[in-house]
Amino acid sequence: MEFSTKAVAPGHGAADCCVVGVFTEKKLSAPAAALDKLSGSRISRVIARGDIDGRPGTTLLLHDVANLACARVLLVGLGDKNSFSEKAFRRAIAASVEALCRTGTANAAIHLTELATGRRDAEWRLMQAARIAGETVYRFSRMKSTPPSPAPLLRSITFSVSKPELKQAAQGLARGRALASGINFARDLGNLPGNVCTPAFLAEEARKLAREHRLKLKVLERADMEKLGMNTLLSVAAGSSQPPKLIVLEYMAGPKSQKPVVLVGKGVTFDTGGISLKPAAEMDEMKFDMSGAGSVLGTLKALAEMKLQVNVVGLVPATENMPGGRATKPGDIVTSMSGQTVEILNTDAEGRLILCDTLTYAERYQPAAVIDIATLTGACVIALGHVLSGLFANDDALAQEVLKAGDISGDRAWHLPLHEEYQEQLHSNFADFANIGGRPAGAVTAACFLSRFTKKYKWAHLDVAGTAWKSGKEKGSTGRPVPMLTEFLLRRAAKRR
Repeated sequence: MEFSTKAVAPGHGAADCCVVGVFTEKKLSAPAAALDKLSGSRISRVIARGDIDGRPGTTLLLHDVANLACARVLLVGLGDKNSFSEKAFRRAIAASVEALCRTGTANAAIHLTELATGRRDAEWRLMQAARIAGETVYRFSRMKSTPPSPAPLLRSITFSVSKPELKQAAQGLARGRALASGINFARDLGNLPGNVCTPAFLAEEARKLAREHRLKLKVLERADMEKLGMNTLLSVAAGSSQPPKLIVLEYMAGPKSQKPVVLVGKGVTFDTGGISLKPAAEMDEMKFDMSGAGSVLGTLKALAEMKLQVNVVGLVPATENMPGGRATKPGDIVTSMSGQTVEILNTDAEGRLILCDTLTYAERYQPAAVIDIATLTGACVIALGHVLSGLFANDDALAQEVLKAGDISGDRAWHLPLHEEYQEQLHSNFADFANIGGRPAGAVTAACFLSRFTKKYKWAHLDVAGTAWKSGKEKGSTGRPVPMLTEFLLRRAAKRR
């Protein structure tokens, strides 16, 4: 898909289709009003008949409108004009692209990016528009012997802005294109089955990414982890025939004096639960348990394509969690890389075990901040559903940074507590602490466990168990929280310019 931006009057370009917005109460956006005037009030007559009422996300395609260069006009509902929001803007872009893909349109001009969305400037609008369009046209069909349906004819989209905004818009468009690329890369990795996307496969994908963008890559093997004493990570890998990997990917495009942000992504490429075996129903979705890893690689891809001047290290502990004769048993005690001992009461609480050793490994970078991303707990899904990711942090300023990035990108999180009283639930009679704290506040106690390995730096934890993928008819990876992480790093880079 090709994206461009241009200052062009509605109905005067060479596009196959012109897209304009309609508000509720039969109000036309400025571009729609311009088309209406050219067409001899064709659009206002259609609205008067009630064929479209302006509800958010609704669309209506008109053919052969008089006096227009384009063969089609697509009307898109925007909702109430007085409360037109960032969410409504994104929804309108997605609805437009979805509708365009169902037509014979090869190239389209979208006149929605001129619309004011509160405080957001042209750079934000174009970045969001390109990102949403890229996400909307995404299809995962690489595992099918034949494509499930004919590919859309849509090949290019021109987003219209005013002349004074062209420079801002061009930068936003380039960043949005890179962001969509990173999101869809993460989605590809998540959607692949566990027999393809193994720890070795993830390491090879990181290697390709490193070659393409000249990043520094190191992959630690089992023997390397043994030397480092990463016994909690290795305890999860013990039952699998697939060797574990610790992928270390460095993107150092900022000043040498700048301490890096370290992103740690949970990479359990398939999670059976181990000896604490999961129920069979929907276990296939445990291929998505490496979504944290996918988001780290996707974010690095987006940053590299943006050429953002920032220092970031991606750490991905990758393994399967399988039952077997050598698998870790409930009640086993292991010594982590930090020297702390852990009683493993439930082998299905494995994400925190691979993350804790990796969080200790992150200390060597003397990081400015560490953010881990993990499909960690079903408890977080119960608490927040599939709308918001769970956020925990040992530093309030860092938490506010992450929340702000989520609000700007539309990939939001909710700040949950990390109070000392919850730590008591991890008590063990036989080791320093246990890997679970019982059913109450399960997402909180999981974060409390991780916090014991993050005393030497500012740290945030994103529990994306409810947001990293969708179930049911729309089953598939969402690519979250790549938008949030990328926005966080964009804002950090801007502060250091």
